[in-house]
Order: sequence, then C-alpha cells, then structure tokens
Amino acid sequence: MKLVRLLANLGYGSRKQVAMMFREGRVTDASGEVLYADDKVDHADVRFDGEPLDPPQGLVLMLHKPIGYTCSRKDVGRLVYDLLPPRFALRQPVLSTVGRLDRDTSGLMMFTDDGGLLHRIISPRASVAKIYEAELGGDLRGDEAAIFASGSLMLDGETDPLEPATLEVLGPRSARLTLTEGRYHQVRRMFAAVGNHVQALRRVAVGGLSLDGLPSGEWRALSHAEVERVFSPPR
Repeated sequence: MKLVRLLANLGYGSRKQVAMMFREGRVTDASGEVLYADDKVDHADVRFDGEPLDPPQGLVLMLHKPIGYTCSRKDVGRLVYDLLPPRFALRQPVLSTVGRLDRDTSGLMMFTDDGGLLHRIISPRASVAKIYEAELGGDLRGDEAAIFASGSLMLDGETDPLEPATLEVLGPRSARLTLTEGRYHQVRRMFAAVGNHVQALRRVAVGGLSLDGLPSGEWRALSHAEVERVFSPPR
C-alpha cells in the first residue's frame, strides 16, 4: 500500500493533507530520514512527527470508560470517542465499539476495526463472559444467586428467560455478577426483578481480559495475546 493511502487510512488526514505532510518532511523512517510518498517502507519503520504510526488494520483498544460518556458517534454530550485521539475517528475501516456500556456504567470497553473479531466477541454463540461489580440501594436478600443461576428469570417485557448467571456476594449491598449475554440494561433489570436497584455499576472484565489497573478515562492498544484472553475463562 502506498504511504499516502496508509497514513490517510490511519486517520492522519485526507490524502491531500497527507501528501502535504510528506512535502513538509513530517514523515520519516526510524532513523530520521525523510520519506517520500512513493517509498516502500514497512509500517513499523515509519514515523510521523517522530512517533511510530498507530497500529494497522486489526487494531483493538481497551478503554476504561468513566461514568457520563455515551457509546455513540453522534449523540449530544460526552462521547466515548472523545477519549481517543481525534484521528481514530477518521480511520478506515471504521473503529467501532465492541458492544456498549450505558451512560451511567463505567469500566472495560473495547474498540476494533476488525469486523470479524467484533462479531466473534458479541455473537451469542461465543458466550463470552462479562463481569460486573454492582453497588446496590438495598441489602441482598440471600436468594439472588439461586434465582440468577436458575436460567428461568424473566425480565419485564421479554418472552425468553435469561441464561444462567453467576452472583458472588461482596458485601451486604455489593455483588459481582458474571453474564454470558448482553440484553438491554440487563444487570440493572435483573436486580430490579428481585426488588433491588443498582446505584453504581462497573464492568471489570470481559472473559479473561480485565482492566489491570488502567486508570479511568485512559486507553491502550491490546496485543494479540490479550485479545485472545477475551475468549478465555475469567481469571
């Protein structure tokens, strides 16, 4: 792929803008030698303003989403894409969220430009575990774990019961819940179904991939090995 097209696809600018960047000497190799648009150089050896290029297609990011951000490109207000470099919004193929967290839920989110991987993760057939920690408005009754694990709990407005879910009690009003599906506001609706309500909710892991100390509002690219953890049992 020509370098102009490569940088444009990575979101550094339009092809016209990237061509100008080459003329300005902003694109170099790893040793600092200025590159030209028709040079043939490996992705890993290209530098833009002295920095390595963003990863090529197949990029997977992990974000620690704060409360108050919406998983959308177009909604009014604060969007999760605002937490990423602006050029990521211009990448081709498009960088999409892997599932969603609602505005009032914090925690682990993923993004990718790999459509096949995205569908592999969110497909119901994959049964990828999502682990949440919830702070509740009322004390746990003691029968919630059995109800959630039964595979018979029905949410209001739905005709199919939930898949079995695992509840671990963390305190009188706190719990960790592991799901293998992702229905609309599922965790909040599950606790509502047993007479409680969620005051704070955070997703702490997807499969075997956890936040691992990533600060709120920060992101990082994932390695292939880290992506594969998504399909492993929770740690």
